[in-house]
Amino acid sequence: MPHAPAALQFEPRAPLREHNTFGLPALAQTLVRVASDSDVRRVVDHPEFGRAPKFILGGGSNVVLTKDVAAVVVKVEVKGRRLVAETPDAWIVEAGAGENWHDFVAWTLAQGWPGLENLALIPGTVGAAPVQNIGAYGVELAERFDSLDGMDLVTGRGITLDRSLCRFGYRDSVFKHELAGKSVITRVRFRLPRPWQPVLGYLELERKVAETGITAPDARTVFDWICAIRRHKLPDPAVIGNAGSFFKNPVVSAEQCRDIIGRDPEVVHYPMADGSVKLAAGWLIDACGWKGKTVGRAGVYEKQALVLVNRGGATGAEVVTLARAIQESVYGRFGIRLEPEPVIV
Repeated sequence: MPHAPAALQFEPRAPLREHNTFGLPALAQTLVRVASDSDVRRVVDHPEFGRAPKFILGGGSNVVLTKDVAAVVVKVEVKGRRLVAETPDAWIVEAGAGENWHDFVAWTLAQGWPGLENLALIPGTVGAAPVQNIGAYGVELAERFDSLDGMDLVTGRGITLDRSLCRFGYRDSVFKHELAGKSVITRVRFRLPRPWQPVLGYLELERKVAETGITAPDARTVFDWICAIRRHKLPDPAVIGNAGSFFKNPVVSAEQCRDIIGRDPEVVHYPMADGSVKLAAGWLIDACGWKGKTVGRAGVYEKQALVLVNRGGATGAEVVTLARAIQESVYGRFGIRLEPEPVIV
């Protein structure tokens, strides 16, 4: 006889400090953990909580909690990893939305399926990756994305979205707009191109090539380089509360970039294929003197000005106050408005 599914636990007034990498204090009005599509369907069908507002939470690495969350917080814990298909030009690999992102990247390499190595050590879960369209060191998730499965939180029906339906932008997707709080991602599939080619166009990777003399690194070497670079300049959320890069790298016109270079020749910038230029937000913040500074119990990390940290006991309000002061400072000097990467609740 098949076992009846375990009853879902709806936890009232659940603390969220342990569920966000910034370590910020907040309570969920109700917290429920889902490990399968059927769990999500049971939330939707629930007589008390089915119609309540929902807030989707993965690893909590891209959220700043400034207050209690007046919603049913759906903590996504769907597991599983597998190769879906192998073709002459790609491997299609799938992972449950609750899988740890970095562990999944390491696993794909261990199986001999390269392509995600530039995205190593990004904190968070697989399900959160397409929401944010994560990216690092010359690769964006959208370039490796195949499709995803999810559940409509209004109807309880399953949904499958391809890349065009996800409407990916720079650190952006449909899940931050029309589908925010209305759907939950349960599984994500990635298309890893064959033959594999290393992506080495970032300054820090070019330095690694020069230092080591390895001009044609394999995927494992690129992975190791990325991990070393990130560990050197970014704090471990398990040690110092943070949400990774706090601001998006601003994109400006070539003319705007020339103006800034005229005043600040050292500005770190990356020309884009469309003629625009991406500026390094961390450099702009550092140039305004913020590295290592503190406001209340929130601060700017000493090794990387793009990362805001919890010095111990910080509140979401203190983080936001610090972020706004940085935005005003950068705007005053460079005329550029920095946009936060994390969702501020």
